[in-house]
Amino acid sequence: MSHQPQSTMDTPTSSKAEDINHAEHAVDGKDVVHVTPEDNKRIVRKIDLTILSILVWTYFLQILDKSTLGYAALFGMREAAGLVGSQYSSLGSMNAIAQLVWMPFSSYFIVRVPPRIFMPAIVFCWGASLCGMAAAKNYPSLVATRFLLGLFEAACLPLFAVITSVWWRRAEQPLRVCMWYGTNGVATMVGSAMSYGLGRIQSDVLDSYQIIFLVTGFMTVLTPIWIVWKLDNNVEDARFLSPIDRKKAALRVKANKTGSSANAASYQWSQAREACLELKTWLFFCMALLLNIGASVANVFGPLILSGLGFNRYTTSLLNIPFGAVQIIAIVAASYVAWRFQNKCYMLLALVVPVIVGLVLLYVLPVETSGSGPLILGYYLIGALFGANPLIISWISANTGGSTKKSVTLSSFNAASAAGNIIGPYLFKQVDAPRYLPGLRACLGIFVALFAVIILQVVNLTWLNRRKAAERVRKGLPAYPHDVSMDLKYRGDDADADVVVDGVERAPEVPDEDLTDKQNEMFVYVL
Repeated sequence: MSHQPQSTMDTPTSSKAEDINHAEHAVDGKDVVHVTPEDNKRIVRKIDLTILSILVWTYFLQILDKSTLGYAALFGMREAAGLVGSQYSSLGSMNAIAQLVWMPFSSYFIVRVPPRIFMPAIVFCWGASLCGMAAAKNYPSLVATRFLLGLFEAACLPLFAVITSVWWRRAEQPLRVCMWYGTNGVATMVGSAMSYGLGRIQSDVLDSYQIIFLVTGFMTVLTPIWIVWKLDNNVEDARFLSPIDRKKAALRVKANKTGSSANAASYQWSQAREACLELKTWLFFCMALLLNIGASVANVFGPLILSGLGFNRYTTSLLNIPFGAVQIIAIVAASYVAWRFQNKCYMLLALVVPVIVGLVLLYVLPVETSGSGPLILGYYLIGALFGANPLIISWISANTGGSTKKSVTLSSFNAASAAGNIIGPYLFKQVDAPRYLPGLRACLGIFVALFAVIILQVVNLTWLNRRKAAERVRKGLPAYPHDVSMDLKYRGDDADADVVVDGVERAPEVPDEDLTDKQNEMFVYVL
């Protein structure tokens, strides 16, 4: 690409050669920004240090806070609150019920409320709700505080996915989702270790489970101070970037064709309707539903299943630490492979296999003759399922254009996850303790169904790409344009390089950046 004379230098101390590479120049009276691979690395590093660090820590707290219920159950909550029958199962579902109820509202607020306001508000409120659980002495009060916890956490995952899609290129998103979603495993390990330590505190005022709730709750309540200080709403408003770097950062993500802002001027009902009527949305919904029904094996009943193998509550807490490590390995390995080979569907299918194997081991091996080793191995294999959610999240983000449509689709994913978490605990009834064999059998069938749904989505996306290719050919455009947003290595000005007019490379004119994937004729779906 030929360069025009520069008019604005990147920094006052830049050399003349750097000025040529980094400068802003004008074409036909319009400002055009040139981005080199070196610029890209520098900007990504700043975004990772500022935005990604917020996402990682906050999501870690969300998982830790949500999972404290299982640890509290080990350290006397059920006995202190007088829970009987299926009340613990109902309590485990209450968080998800709140998320499901709040889903339409969270999708609206994600679009309309700036992240710098929305995120710290919900984080403070769910932290306060968790502190409230420490004061809950009976089933009704536990239900109320657990419901509030779920209500304020409801927007967390879709909001984080939208933020990721705004700040990073499509090729970069799987690893970033991996980094913040990967705290699932870290939270499991830290939560297990914390409960082991906090559970040994002797107090005449507080029970062990109350101490666990209070410590994790106070950590969360203090976090919004940092979020307000460091978080920015979008690339164009980034305070940690210079004015010229903001323009370069915006150009970096322009090729995503999925929008450059986390919130929009208005909530577009046409985009919401389009999302609700697409088969693609419903297949993603089914994936999340099935996956999270099965995830209840670990989320709510994991510690109880381990204790059912004959371990005391302290050993059970410690044995859950390797399970967290399995989650981390699954998430990191799956996300890296998906990023390296630019394919998510085959990695998803591969993750389902060890989960099925683990469920089979837990179901068919008797404790009396098999010993605890093979059964613990089966339980740890189930941890592979946690590698699937970040892949589905990044798969949705990469295949959905339009701010409202993306918010609705990701909120529907969260609603399906919530529905799965509601249904899942009811598969495990107290009368089936300590092995919970009927629940394990049901989960086995669920993961076989998940395998089939992933294949259906692959077929659907392949068909959508072929239909778009035919439309482009009819308009005289290339059938399969190179999708530069999926290039592993940023090659400089990749948002500009695919459009050639009269033999001259020019930046593409985008009349409306808030196009949906269906409206954008150049959109390419990824598998």
